[in-house]
Amino acid sequence: MKYAHVGIHVTNLESSIVFYQKLFAEKPVKVKADYAKFLLETPGLNFTLNLRDTVGGNQVSHFGFQVESAEEITIHKERLGKEGFLTRDEMDTTCCYALQDKFWVTDPDGNEWEFFYTKADRDVRNNASCCADSKVEVRSASCC
Repeated sequence: MKYAHVGIHVTNLESSIVFYQKLFAEKPVKVKADYAKFLLETPGLNFTLNLRDTVGGNQVSHFGFQVESAEEITIHKERLGKEGFLTRDEMDTTCCYALQDKFWVTDPDGNEWEFFYTKADRDVRNNASCCADSKVEVRSASCC
């Protein structure tokens, strides 16, 4: 397998492109009037935006990037902070049977993205806020 593929519906293609350019630190490889495609090498991801009149918010639980170290969490958080993103932090949290450091951002249509580092396995699933449909509105000031 070369790429995982995720396609999402968006209500404002331009603001979604701005959000995802900042999130991925990459420009789309293709943009049409109702479509944009990002092709990321690391992680291997073919990610598309598909313009629709309405979107019902997060149609999945969430999306995320698992990183290799706690330092990487800080690097991505600082990078996105410089882009104007506000984050919701969850450090030393037990989530999905793992002890993790993580933070969350939310795209213009309500899709949540987490950056997380797994420190250790745990025997419990999660705390009250993680891996749930918390729908905390944490957005980029410049995108939303």
